[in-house]
Amino acid sequence: MSAILEGRVALVTGGARGIGRAIAATLHAQGASVVIADNGTGIGGDGADPTAARDLAKSWGVRACAFTESIASPSAAQAVIDLARSRFGGIDILVNNAAIIRDAFVFKFDPLDWEAVIRTNLSAAFYMIAAATPLLRDQAKAKRGGDPYGWGRIVNIVSTAGFYGNYGQAAYAASKAGLFGLTRVAALDMARSRITCNAVSPFAATRVTESIKPQNPAQQAYKDKAMTIPLQPVADLVTWLATDSAAEVSGQLFGVRGREVFLLSQPRPAASVLVAQPAELGAAIRAKLAPSFTPLETDLEAFAQKPVL
Repeated sequence: MSAILEGRVALVTGGARGIGRAIAATLHAQGASVVIADNGTGIGGDGADPTAARDLAKSWGVRACAFTESIASPSAAQAVIDLARSRFGGIDILVNNAAIIRDAFVFKFDPLDWEAVIRTNLSAAFYMIAAATPLLRDQAKAKRGGDPYGWGRIVNIVSTAGFYGNYGQAAYAASKAGLFGLTRVAALDMARSRITCNAVSPFAATRVTESIKPQNPAQQAYKDKAMTIPLQPVADLVTWLATDSAAEVSGQLFGVRGREVFLLSQPRPAASVLVAQPAELGAAIRAKLAPSFTPLETDLEAFAQKPVL
């Protein structure tokens, strides 16, 4: 397939490096104009280097531009949406990929680090969605790209750490779990406008993967295998979610690990029990609910098997 996204405009946060760059490059290769929003901060959110986004946009030509401010504020989010509209006429695809990571056990966590991670990983994604969706709704009413409108796409990059948990990742896991909750609400709120919102949990060799500090042999095995997984399959899935073929796919949680694509389950009642008296509660839980308890394992342990590449 070629130019399957011709005429559309994509905005990728954290789009100058790693998974974000792979996603932006694939969207661009399929015909989309791309806004690369990346201030070049480090994996811990320290420092900034705008040259990566600027150089990448320059190398891609007229269908690309860079936004090099931090998008972790409502004003910056609105500014980058305005940039997309002024340069390319609108916004059709929003990929919330930007994230930082600061790890510590909960009994040692610095509240300022917590706030920085939540602001970058979760609040910034909300600001982007809040800024983009009024324009997406207007475009839907104007039937941008056809009737019925089908170009509006939001993809949030999450992590299995948000659903399994991992040692020392309170802020990162909470931000990614919260981002999936935001995904569900955005999918519901935008359904009448035929604008989809999905979440993708990537498994690939990234700066986040490199930063993993294994706590046991199983986690070391996970990291060793994860560092062999390419970025492109993640970009391919995100790109497919932006196509006409995925127009009816919304509110879903995907994982992609090499050639494997997962549909992850979402929390729903797994078992129930009726309790007549408080004194019966413990016995009832042990008998009826305990067999369905979720194992206390990390995402690194759960996905330590060899990837299919």
